[in-house]
Amino acid sequence: MATELEFSFAALTVPARRHIRVFQIHQFLDRFAMGLTVAVVALALTDRGMDLFQISLLFGVYSLTTMAMELPFGGLADNIGRKPVFLAAVVASLISLALFLSTSDFYVLALSFAFIGFGRALRSGTLDAWFVETFKAAAPNVDVQPALATAQWAGAMGLAVGAVLGGLLPDLFGSVAERRGVSVYDVSYGASLAVMLGVFVYTLLFIVEGPRPLNPQALKQGLITVPSVVKEAGLLSLRHPTLSLLLAALAFFLMATNPVEVIWPTHAKPMLEEGYANTIIGVVTATYFFSIAFGAWLSSRISRIFKRRHAVTLAAAFATLAGVQIALALQGSMVGFVTVFILYSVILGVCETPASSILHSCVEDHQRSTMLSLRSLIQQLGAALGLILVGAMADIYSTPTAWVMGAVFLVIAVILICILAKRLGAEIE
Repeated sequence: MATELEFSFAALTVPARRHIRVFQIHQFLDRFAMGLTVAVVALALTDRGMDLFQISLLFGVYSLTTMAMELPFGGLADNIGRKPVFLAAVVASLISLALFLSTSDFYVLALSFAFIGFGRALRSGTLDAWFVETFKAAAPNVDVQPALATAQWAGAMGLAVGAVLGGLLPDLFGSVAERRGVSVYDVSYGASLAVMLGVFVYTLLFIVEGPRPLNPQALKQGLITVPSVVKEAGLLSLRHPTLSLLLAALAFFLMATNPVEVIWPTHAKPMLEEGYANTIIGVVTATYFFSIAFGAWLSSRISRIFKRRHAVTLAAAFATLAGVQIALALQGSMVGFVTVFILYSVILGVCETPASSILHSCVEDHQRSTMLSLRSLIQQLGAALGLILVGAMADIYSTPTAWVMGAVFLVIAVILICILAKRLGAEIE
């Protein structure tokens, strides 16, 4: 096997440099379209008359749809091509946005969220695989990771810029929207629809992929193999106590944290003056994404403090997060809330790497994709259950009370990871 060369943008061939730029622009536009709605979705649903329990149910529909569709569609892009599958994902996103803009009915909104989940399942791993394969062909033996990182950075920037603009648009053009008899948040959703159409056109024109023979059996085969994939992954986790403990802990982790991530704008907005509230929500949303990225960067340094004992690192992160979630619920001012929320987001980013390290250390290459699929499925299930349970508590009591009660799930996750850490320590000895 040839040794990979150190990445240098200036030393790349012209086709390789163009390939990176094309994908950077694509990732920016795609995430920008998503970012336009991510900051205001909970507020838009509230404006449509949804209560916190209904909002939680809608996000549960999204999680469950993604969970159900991700496995059968996992191999579809490999069979019929990455570009057509991604275009189908964009169409699903466009349908979702159109449905959202057309209604205030809970059931139609549920269909809209189902299409979001469907689009995410189709998007998963499509153009990333296309980018890596085409880059390797254009720049043989060059380390692809820095090239992929530049594209991921562009996507993160698109998401952050979109979040800021998505919050700003209702404040700038909300009065125009109200005069036309629509929600102020429809401005952000309309902008997202327009950008998503642009993503579709850009993909058609600039993402070049060789034609593949259409295989109508690909989807059918994907659906047929879902039960066996789940069975194989389930048996593997049951036979491996470390994996069982880790996956259970991650489910409880999502049960606690996902409701915070979804409904925090509805809790924070009343703390703000109406004239610029949506803009601030957008800025805080962008800060949330940057904070998670910073936490992910910080995780390796924190891991060194715990002598690279990943389970101990994860237990400490979960325990800290439980305390910070309670502190977040107790904040009564926007300054205090944002300060604690940034810390909360950084710790969320810290949690990802040790969890992934434990999982990958427990499985062999031929089991890795199966286990990653199971992890995704269990986390989506945990997220959906958490949203429904905590959303119901928020509707009956209050959002801060629900978050404090939700922190109990993090305590359960800490206990499970402590058992895991003790088990791994015994195995080392």
